[in-house]
Amino acid sequence: MDRGVVIPCPEAVEIDDSIPLENIAPGVVLHSGSRIRGTRTTIGPGSIIGAEAPATVEDCQVGHGVSLKGGFFSSATFLNESEMGSGAHIRAGTLLEEQASGAHTVGLKQTIFLPFVTVGSLINFCDCLMAGGTNRKNHSEVGSSYIHFNFTPRQDKATASLIGDVPHGVMLDKPPIFLGGQGGLIGPSRIAYGTIIAAGFICRKDVLPENKLYVPPVITNGGFQDFDQALFGSVRRIVRNNFIYIGNLFALHTWYRLVRKRYMTLDFYSNACWSGALNRIEEGIQERIKQLGKLVDKLSRSLEISNAQEDFPEYLRTQHEGFIRQWPELEQKLKQGPPENTGIQERDAFLAEWETMDLDISYLDAVARIRSEGRSSGTGWLQSIVDFTASLWD
Repeated sequence: MDRGVVIPCPEAVEIDDSIPLENIAPGVVLHSGSRIRGTRTTIGPGSIIGAEAPATVEDCQVGHGVSLKGGFFSSATFLNESEMGSGAHIRAGTLLEEQASGAHTVGLKQTIFLPFVTVGSLINFCDCLMAGGTNRKNHSEVGSSYIHFNFTPRQDKATASLIGDVPHGVMLDKPPIFLGGQGGLIGPSRIAYGTIIAAGFICRKDVLPENKLYVPPVITNGGFQDFDQALFGSVRRIVRNNFIYIGNLFALHTWYRLVRKRYMTLDFYSNACWSGALNRIEEGIQERIKQLGKLVDKLSRSLEISNAQEDFPEYLRTQHEGFIRQWPELEQKLKQGPPENTGIQERDAFLAEWETMDLDISYLDAVARIRSEGRSSGTGWLQSIVDFTASLWD
């Protein structure tokens, strides 16, 4: 309080003694019921904690002007002017970029929102990356009461979904995506920019054509069917979508290291968010590799069962055997990541323009000023990182 932190009711606020005082900026408001924990927690100027309900902030990096109105926030990173309503449950691996937001009662884990992405109320949206939109008024949206289904009846979680992408999404010039409320998306799926998925439906497939309204078909073959939870069918799409997702995380990590750093290391709190964001992306990469490894273990059990079934398609058995056999090598390549010189010519062309941007403007304004040639170079560079990763498994 002597440093200028606003605590209207000190008796009702808990602050971990191990947190250095400078980690909480002057001007921060900590309302009654706030619990601030973890030595990695930093809270930047103008941020408000617990305006609507008690809030626990644990090992989070909070930027400038962030509002966390109530709930539980752990091992997550919130960039400038992002916000979450009361009842939030935000867990490890979550990164909200500038002006991304959620209404009340939102659950996120291993989820990344690029700038402006907005989600409604009563939402469970774990294991996703979402982009799209050009500003706060033209943003990608997830309607209220929406679920991303990230756990299958076969008890695997190789299910991360890519809504938009990184190579185009970071340029902040693509049409928004709208996922209609009272619906759901079954991962792992890929959704193109400009997509509108009608409200009240469950999407079970990739939607790759841009700027289309998609109304998922109603399931008509209901009733009882034979189903063995341990027996897998084709995993080609599952594995491919996972590799593409990991490639996008590699691209975003590179973007933070070589592009974002210029605007996020100018003050203590922004620098903490930059380091936190890199950690969140790295955690996401590790999580996806771990879940693919668990899928391999389940495929091994599936093969044992299929060998006892004469009618099990041979091409599926060959597919499973091939992925299991290749996995040790693939795992090592994924852990190593793309070579540093991937897309080097387009990278250098983009960075040459980026270095000319004025540091007195915001990151969002700097991105808006990139010329079309620079955008093409930057997108091509990041896409080459995605393509390299996707090509590791044929």
